Amino acid sequence: MAIFDIDLDTLRQRTSMKWTRFAPDVLPMWVAEMDVVPSPGVTRALQHAVEIGDLGYPGYESLPRAFRAFAADTWGLSLTQRQVMPCADVVSGMAVLVEAFTDPGSSIVVNPPIYPPFRSSGGVGGRALVEAAMTPEGRLDLEALAEAFALPEVTGYLLCNPHNPHGTVHTADELAAVAQLARQHQVLVISDEIHGALVAPGVTFTSYLAVPGSESGFVVTSASKAFNLAALKAGLLIAGSELVDALWQLPYEVRAGSSHLGLLLQAAGLDEDRDWLAQLNAEIAANKVLLASLLPEVGLSYTPSDGTYLAWVDAAPLGFEDAATSLRERGKVAFNPGTDYAASHGQWIRINLATSPEIIREAVRRIGHARA
Repeated sequence: MAIFDIDLDTLRQRTSMKWTRFAPDVLPMWVAEMDVVPSPGVTRALQHAVEIGDLGYPGYESLPRAFRAFAADTWGLSLTQRQVMPCADVVSGMAVLVEAFTDPGSSIVVNPPIYPPFRSSGGVGGRALVEAAMTPEGRLDLEALAEAFALPEVTGYLLCNPHNPHGTVHTADELAAVAQLARQHQVLVISDEIHGALVAPGVTFTSYLAVPGSESGFVVTSASKAFNLAALKAGLLIAGSELVDALWQLPYEVRAGSSHLGLLLQAAGLDEDRDWLAQLNAEIAANKVLLASLLPEVGLSYTPSDGTYLAWVDAAPLGFEDAATSLRERGKVAFNPGTDYAASHGQWIRINLATSPEIIREAVRRIGHARA
């Protein structure tokens, strides 16, 4: 059975943000949650927790232990126990690190178009943002990063790995170049790797902490994206080897922001559902190919990306100044507007492909209806 084999009537019973933000006649393909039921190991862990009343305060070691094992087995990334600390989630985790380890009044570098919460996390405490845009091909612009890092006011950099919305999986060479630049200019790198487990079959994901020179950086991640567990708060702060002691000087409430069920169920997914995750990634890759084959019917194009379950599409050929709004109002299909990611991208849309092929076909049909 396909993981994304859930009918629309069942999905519309959900009360999460994705299914309640817009009117019932709007097909939601925007916020990054998946149209799946929980994976088998996660389901068993939740059922067991409820059966035995395991609903107390967090047992902090479950997720760090499971993530260390997953990272070692999947990516060859070796982490010590003290390198990994729980936190509430990736967005707040980035803000915690920016506030704790960069200077007040300094500036933080981001790569637009970029996931909108990077701006709030990077701008915590009134810090200014410096933009080093991605290349037109959706890759890191190392020259732009070098120029940004050389600015005296820059003390930090929020890296999105894989990149959201482009879906680019950065190479080891690109990340090593970033680490070298960061060392040269004494810039703290904080890498959001929440999509690290969501890459196409045969694609290699490289963690920032796996490359030379990253010992003075951080990773913030979670298994919530891979196993669709955003409702249950839990994430991880992971320190490079030179910052381990500093990590554990953060206040206790950083760890206390994680929930027991979030930690427990993410750990269950990482431990027990790796085959499920492999099938999920195969279905996402097939959905990207499907979208690429369908969009020319409505005058658009898309090249499948290597990472995430998101598609970043230039909708300029439709002729709408604000593509997302026009498609929602005229076609009754909701995508993320490009202006959420960069002010200059009003004609772009981000499409959530973590759904069934039938829903993807219906979304493209609605694009065609709006265009007509």
